[in-house]
Amino acid sequence: MSEAQVHAAAAVTKGASDKLEASIASATKALCALQRADGHFVFELEADATIPAEYVLLRHYLAEPVNAELEQKIARYLRRIQSPDGGWPLFYAGASDISASVKAYFALKMIGDPVDTPHMTRARGWILAHGGGANSNVFTRNLLALYGAIPWRGVPVMPVEIMLLPRWFPFHLDKVSYWARTVMVPLMVLNALKPQARNPRGIRIDELFVTPPDAVRHWPKGAHQTWPWAEMFGGLDRALRAFEPYFPKALRAGAINKAVAFVTDRLNGENGLGAIFPAMANAVLMFDALGYYKDDAKVRTARTSLDRLLVIKEDEAYCQPCLSPVWDTALTAHALLEVGGSDCEQRARSSLEWLRPLQVRDRIGDWGASRPGVRPGGWAFQY
Repeated sequence: MSEAQVHAAAAVTKGASDKLEASIASATKALCALQRADGHFVFELEADATIPAEYVLLRHYLAEPVNAELEQKIARYLRRIQSPDGGWPLFYAGASDISASVKAYFALKMIGDPVDTPHMTRARGWILAHGGGANSNVFTRNLLALYGAIPWRGVPVMPVEIMLLPRWFPFHLDKVSYWARTVMVPLMVLNALKPQARNPRGIRIDELFVTPPDAVRHWPKGAHQTWPWAEMFGGLDRALRAFEPYFPKALRAGAINKAVAFVTDRLNGENGLGAIFPAMANAVLMFDALGYYKDDAKVRTARTSLDRLLVIKEDEAYCQPCLSPVWDTALTAHALLEVGGSDCEQRARSSLEWLRPLQVRDRIGDWGASRPGVRPGGWAFQY
């Protein structure tokens, strides 16, 4: 390489380095401006169309007073994130997903979008081209059953008597993740009671099914289910469905009581059950199905926890799956320390001081059943 070429390469490298440093400085300034007064950071945690759609449907399930302004903002959000093919993806620019698309369409129709508008026509066309609502996942079919859109035989049997199984049994709540536990327990109560949405507008989505739901004989299995597991769990589901009506009523009542106690003990104030939307929403629906009054302290707390997840802007709104301050603060402090400098280090120190007292050192969670005698010492994801 000639001397001229060396100088040219050095100039290019310096120019690129200067641009990189300028970008880092600009990003650091923007990041620091978002730090809260007490040192922590919390950013929006946007997921996909399913959570805001479920929020709308939950309000109509409970026949809550219509908040037209909020619903229109959520509708604008759902329309904006719709894919060109008519469906809705699970992540930005991803492939459209049947379950997310069914929920988004249902929510938009519930809000009042006419079914013959271009975006609804495209959505319906995409859903029907991919097998229709019957191809939705288990959680979506649970929601559809609660709305009477499909029969309950379209939902795998999850008997609430699972709450009474001993720890040595192959399946036990202690053997699944906290996320699964907090979602499943109230959902099992709903599956046992089989309540129906109030749905004051009487909105239905029959047009999303290739075959009328009552005529579907074999509901599709999940894409992840392969031989021999699909056949094994299918057989188990058929057996449970046949015997479930004969389960002793006293046994079922005891299992429901244990499930309610599980949920109540973990309501976690206004942070919500599991601090995640699916579990929190299921808890609200469970209390409703059990006949709890809306002014019951547990119901008010559970319902308020959902509204804390809303992100309401001037033109749009959506519902987050959860809040992420501990995660955001730790990652941002790490980034600031990488940048270096007295100001960044001071801000990182402030963040770490906020994090320090949030270490859980005095409470043993559900994990203690599997790891007895171990001192707690971790951090939660949320507040």
